[in-house]
Amino acid sequence: MSSEPSTAQLALPVEGMTCASCVNRIERFLKRTPGVEDAVVNLATEVATIRYLPDRVGRSEIIGAIEDAGYDVRPVARADGAPVASEADEVAVEAARARETREILVQAVVSITIAVGIMALMLLGRSMPMEDLNRIAILPATFVQVWAGGRFYRAAWRAARHGAANMDTLIAIGTSAAWGYSVLVTLAPSFATAAGLEPAAYFDSSTIIIGFVLLGRWLEARAKNQASGAIRRLLALEPPMARLVDRDVERDVPLAEVQPGDLVRVRPGDRVPVDGRVVSGSSAVDQSMLTGESMPVEVATGDEVIGGTLNTSGSFVLRTTRVGRETALARIVDLVRQAQGSKAPIQRLADRVSEVFVPVVLVAAALTFVAWYAIGPEPRLTLALTAFVSVLIIACPCAMGLATPTAIMAGSGRGAEAGVLIRGGEALETAHRIDTIVFDKTGTLTEGRPAVDEVIAAPGFDATTVLDLAGSLEVGSEHPAGEAIVERARAAGGGGRAVSGFRAIAGRGVAGSVDLDGRERRVVVGTTRLLADEGIDLGPLADAIGAAGGPGTGVAVVAVDGSPAGYLTLRDRVKPSSAAAVAAARGAGIDVWLLSGDSRPVAESIASEVGIPRDHVIADVLPEDKAAQIARLRSEGRVVAMVGDGVNDAPALASADLGIAIGTGADVAIEAADVTLVGGDPLAVAAAIRLSRATMRVVRQNLAWAFGYNVVLIPVAMGLLYPFFGILLNPGLAAGAMALSSVSVVVNSLRLRSLSLRALA
Repeated sequence: MSSEPSTAQLALPVEGMTCASCVNRIERFLKRTPGVEDAVVNLATEVATIRYLPDRVGRSEIIGAIEDAGYDVRPVARADGAPVASEADEVAVEAARARETREILVQAVVSITIAVGIMALMLLGRSMPMEDLNRIAILPATFVQVWAGGRFYRAAWRAARHGAANMDTLIAIGTSAAWGYSVLVTLAPSFATAAGLEPAAYFDSSTIIIGFVLLGRWLEARAKNQASGAIRRLLALEPPMARLVDRDVERDVPLAEVQPGDLVRVRPGDRVPVDGRVVSGSSAVDQSMLTGESMPVEVATGDEVIGGTLNTSGSFVLRTTRVGRETALARIVDLVRQAQGSKAPIQRLADRVSEVFVPVVLVAAALTFVAWYAIGPEPRLTLALTAFVSVLIIACPCAMGLATPTAIMAGSGRGAEAGVLIRGGEALETAHRIDTIVFDKTGTLTEGRPAVDEVIAAPGFDATTVLDLAGSLEVGSEHPAGEAIVERARAAGGGGRAVSGFRAIAGRGVAGSVDLDGRERRVVVGTTRLLADEGIDLGPLADAIGAAGGPGTGVAVVAVDGSPAGYLTLRDRVKPSSAAAVAAARGAGIDVWLLSGDSRPVAESIASEVGIPRDHVIADVLPEDKAAQIARLRSEGRVVAMVGDGVNDAPALASADLGIAIGTGADVAIEAADVTLVGGDPLAVAAAIRLSRATMRVVRQNLAWAFGYNVVLIPVAMGLLYPFFGILLNPGLAAGAMALSSVSVVVNSLRLRSLSLRALA
């Protein structure tokens, strides 16, 4: 029996990429490597994500393919595929990039300073012969060409050795043409004069081009660093140490030494080091950085806590459930990293254009030079050279390559800070087209567990005593309804009386003796059928109990010493934000449906409470049929998002155009989803849609600018305005425009970091 070969994923940080053509070249080399199923290279994060078959190709062959394309792999990478393993490794990568960024800034400042000096020399030294001015300028200009421009030559040569051309090729050729012509007229002025050439040099142009391009790269790196800050902020939430409790002795240990099952104390002001369940103590925990929830959450014995959250007040001890890469924080970091390294389908057009862009620009620049030299006015060579250099410098595919990934980085990072985890660029792009949202009921719009709604006492009893007795007896029960009764009783200060003779009757209730003021009282809590079996007559409570058990409401009857003492109503409560979530979606023109396996009366009751029309309720659906209902809605031409939390929701989540999982639900549902809401708040569905719409709006703006910039300015650089206005674009201005084009798309993407996700627009 054959099985599908298993795939693995590897993420490698790549050095040397400067534009979209670099991205396309690396992807081509990787995809044609045997055993590589897919490869996505992100210019903004400088990471290549490769899906491959381990039995056919290994890490060394994949790195070799990247090197064959003419690029290098940074040394920091994790064997299991993620670029870094911890905050320390992330800091190491950032430190290396920071050093490189500082070097770029220094070279940019020095180059621009020298260029300004040369310009000042040319303006102030007009009384000197041009040949003398050129001899003064040649040394500093050559220094800049070799020292600061060396990075362009190295990158261009590396690409040329592999038969490729990129942005560095354009800059190297353009600056070399300006500098080389200047050297010629400086060192051989008589030869230049005999050839009819102007003795004017372009040392100021070659140096200012290098300075502006480097300044643009520095600004771009700074902006990209801000866009990718979400991962660093998330990693910083993990404390380096944990306070281990071992046989009543507490000691601080490195976090890596904590194992599942260990007891860990969390003191006021500490961050929770790992995922776990509280075994003693209580506190309020601030989860805002992970879930977007602004108010601290009260936790006590039995409650789960998430690593990375902040303990604000009391002290508690937790038993570790997940450590290392299994914690919620680690999974969130992986999802954010995966999203930021992904590519949206809308980027494909830019990829196709940039793939042929550099060769086309080289041809266009050559034709421009020939045209100016052949039919242009005097000085023909000077004008031809100016136009040639301007076309090479201004035609930069960087903006096209950065348009989508920087927006996705900023958008997914903003979502992570609000507790909305988006798996990748494709999901982000799909979300903005959603016109139908289908909500699961239990655990999605409702709390997913019963809670005591009312406590009604019979004549001769009071509600406090009824709740106290029922809560004390139900301590021994494992039924969800029993847990709800205990929780309500303890919240009221009861439920702690001594119990003897406890017995549980499966599916019906519990019975036993409860100590009430030194006297044992025989207490029964359960269904009306259990009380009938115990020979207890409900008497005047029978009609009230029958009326209380409406759709979605359960009733637990309490009897004391053979007489009915009262009853408690229990129901799965609607989450406080569910109605607002439905209203936000419907207000934005999105059709909202409810999908539930419960009976129609129960489902319609919840739908009415949250504002979903009755004709948009799909009830009595078996778990295996939920995916079929999603498929039916999609067959009507709808773009459908499914929101769920349970194991039985996973097929429906996977079959929808967009699967949105409640993060407090089952792991299999989260794995099947495209979007995960960490805090479990359904209102975050609206936030995810808003984030997607805003991100795609920025992507379209970026792409429009990137294409429009080249469509407008390349003809200007070629000399389109010269016949009408006598204007020929200065190469220095071309360099400035090129640098600003890349910076502009990154800065535009950064606007997403301050996006408000409170309302759907």
